Amino acid sequence: MEAPKTDLSVSHLISIADLTRDDVALIFRTAAEIKADRYTAPKFLSDKRIALLFEKESLRTRVTFDVGIQDLGGSAIYLDHQEVRLGQRESLKDIARNLSRWMHGIVARTYRHRTVVDLAGYAEIPVINGLTDYLHPCQGLTDFFTMQEIWGSVEGRTLAYVGDGNNTCHSLIHAAACLGTNIRVASPEGYEPNSKVVNHAMRTAEKSGAEISILEDPAEAVDGADAVYTDVWASMGQEEETEERAEIFAAYRVDDDLMKKARSDAIFLHCLPAHRGHEVTTEVIESPRSKVYQNAENRLHLQKALMLLLLAK
Repeated sequence: MEAPKTDLSVSHLISIADLTRDDVALIFRTAAEIKADRYTAPKFLSDKRIALLFEKESLRTRVTFDVGIQDLGGSAIYLDHQEVRLGQRESLKDIARNLSRWMHGIVARTYRHRTVVDLAGYAEIPVINGLTDYLHPCQGLTDFFTMQEIWGSVEGRTLAYVGDGNNTCHSLIHAAACLGTNIRVASPEGYEPNSKVVNHAMRTAEKSGAEISILEDPAEAVDGADAVYTDVWASMGQEEETEERAEIFAAYRVDDDLMKKARSDAIFLHCLPAHRGHEVTTEVIESPRSKVYQNAENRLHLQKALMLLLLAK
């Protein structure tokens, strides 16, 4: 594999909304090349050091970034909230300035979205948003990379998202608007995606041709869809709302009856972790339609592509 072109229009990955369609195409092309040459890729991040700055617990994000960094010849230093205490023991400005002198990049997984935005503003090295309460761009890009891998193109396809209008939902909306994919989001009243995300995406969709629909009825959202997506009803930090949300979202469970309303060849996606029997039934997530583990694998390849394009300079 030849050294990748690094002509992204951004210096950080904070939001999919910051990316152009050409940016996303380059990321996907690079990820596909990495996946095809998984075990023999040159060490493009040789001598690069990346800080994994995590306030939130993680399996997929931590492991895939750590493994990806090692596969590409770099080294990772994991820093959790107990060690760093972002903005408490030391200001974000000083943390960013110090890490900029020692490291070559930062992957930040935080509660407040402003934390990642400020880190990127103060840092002199690339910052990758590994998740905030507002956005999950690595996941959203991976989801669309997986759909493209399956279908060849996502343009004109329809994705139905059923459940909480959360960070993953927001990044799916941004990606759909960018790539010309129709997206229908079905959420209970009061749990819809953020209006700023929807309005921004609708402006982007005017150019891409995507149709963005915010609905309440999950059956209406799933009707004829090419892919059905859901996520946990209570995200990290919302644990005290688990029982209340279980009652509110009960009608939004993705089961066989709901999947039958989608196309006969429709796929099922979930960003994981999944709570079987809550947002999705065991029958659906374990069915041939389910591509959740293909998608989970692709987090590794997609994030390697991001690191190459942002750091291998």
